[in-house]
Amino acid sequence: MSHAGSGNPAVVGLAGFGLTTLILQLHNLGLVGLGPVLWLGLIFGGLAQFIAGLQEFKTGNNFGYCAFTSYGAFWISLCLMLLGNAHGWWVLEKPDVGWFLVGWTLLTAILWVGSLKIHGAMATTFSLLLAGFILLDLEHFGMPFLKTPAAIVLIGCALAAWYMMARAIFAELWGRDVLPAGKPWIG
Repeated sequence: MSHAGSGNPAVVGLAGFGLTTLILQLHNLGLVGLGPVLWLGLIFGGLAQFIAGLQEFKTGNNFGYCAFTSYGAFWISLCLMLLGNAHGWWVLEKPDVGWFLVGWTLLTAILWVGSLKIHGAMATTFSLLLAGFILLDLEHFGMPFLKTPAAIVLIGCALAAWYMMARAIFAELWGRDVLPAGKPWIG
């Protein structure tokens, strides 16, 4: 067990990212309504992940700091956009959301490059996230048939994030690595 103040904020960030991503993709597949997406996106994927990012700052982990605060802000802004559209406040058209996603794709590409130097599990997670964003970009700019493949890829991304969360939790509980992370993809 960890001592007071020495917990790993990544476990909360990865849990929030994974669960919120999973539920949004189940929504995109028509299996879940929008309500759970909004509430998870605002609280767990948004606020909790953002706080985890701020805690990563304290550990000196710039990658985690940038990733968790950025994607926490992504979830909050996406949910506010969805609420705005639903209530007629600053309504966005499909291309507006597409350009929003393109911006996040570019940020994800930068983090993807960094993930390649961390370990295989991180590189896998960010490769799936980048591929998912690219598919969503294309879907929003005239290729609606890519919505289902994007959802499937992003479900894989959510599960990969949970794998890293489980790895960190199990390593602490067992006192050793239980789940392999794999070697960095680039040296």
